[in-house]
Amino acid sequence: MTKKTSHKKALQEQAGVSQPETINQAIIDAIRSRRDVKPTTPQLIERILKGDITALSRAITLIESKNKNHADQAHAIIKGCLPYANKSVRIGITGVPGVGKSTFIESFGTYLSKAGKKIAVLAIDPSSSITKGSILGDKTRMEDLVKDTNVYIRPSPSGESLGGVARKTRETIILCEAAGFDTILIETVGVGQSETAVHSMVDFFLLLKLAGAGDELQGIKRGIIEMADSIAINKADGENMKAAKIAKVEFNRALHLYPAKDSEWQPKVLLCSALHDEGIDTVWETIDKYVTQTQSNGYFEQRRHKQNKFWLIETIKDQLHADFFNNEVIKKALNVQITLIEAQKTTPFAAADYLLQLKPEL
Repeated sequence: MTKKTSHKKALQEQAGVSQPETINQAIIDAIRSRRDVKPTTPQLIERILKGDITALSRAITLIESKNKNHADQAHAIIKGCLPYANKSVRIGITGVPGVGKSTFIESFGTYLSKAGKKIAVLAIDPSSSITKGSILGDKTRMEDLVKDTNVYIRPSPSGESLGGVARKTRETIILCEAAGFDTILIETVGVGQSETAVHSMVDFFLLLKLAGAGDELQGIKRGIIEMADSIAINKADGENMKAAKIAKVEFNRALHLYPAKDSEWQPKVLLCSALHDEGIDTVWETIDKYVTQTQSNGYFEQRRHKQNKFWLIETIKDQLHADFFNNEVIKKALNVQITLIEAQKTTPFAAADYLLQLKPEL
């Protein structure tokens, strides 16, 4: 395949657009008034089912909101969209920082779009543990894909989620499916061994690796490698091609050490270069074969049923956690216990036992 033509990057300074000498104030007021009108829940659902991207974004914002006033509307939207969901292929894409996840997704998404697919990219940006903020710069790094009318990109902060997945990613998938997107790509933070959360919400788990990065030994370690349905060694081009081929052999050997998967699928090791659009078609062909095989042997639906059970338990845990720490009795008692710990009059374990035994009404 041909190499991508060079073009200006989104982070470069671009020439500004000169403002017209006269601005129609009536038009400005009309635009502002339309923005201020908040659609009702039935209107949002109706627009989402018609593929309205603006309505989809509004609904996802409501789902991600921590404002209790938005919770009821968010639940109603999910309930209204649920009958129209579950009609997509969900693909999780992970890998260490610097492996080229965003570049791969841009190349992969472009390939799928040209093949007639409608793609939703749920990109998870890491949040600072100090300031709690996120840059949400994935659209900047996918500057060509973001212009594609068949593609919807939604960056979200990971928040406090250990698995590198946004708090409400699972519900977002449902809305995207209801809006007509048949392929869902979830890009994780890529923090190594803690990607279990994304594995529990996708049909196919793709792990991107680098050759010559000194992590070939990871191929014989259990963890994220064991969860992968396929491994794609990215940046397999130029002088790195030899190292990529060696890494492919090593990972293939390692994968055969694992017991057979319940899906009866043998994970593949692939070579690709997202920068040069090479090997992307092979990645999709592999995913397509996996979906066909698992749908025919019943594992595809079986896995989704297990995932639903998992997320039922996780949702209960999250709600109990939130209710516990938002309870006024617990808040006051927690501050008291922290003061006692700082004065070395109790231990963290004794304080935890005391708080758990309070059993306030949640």
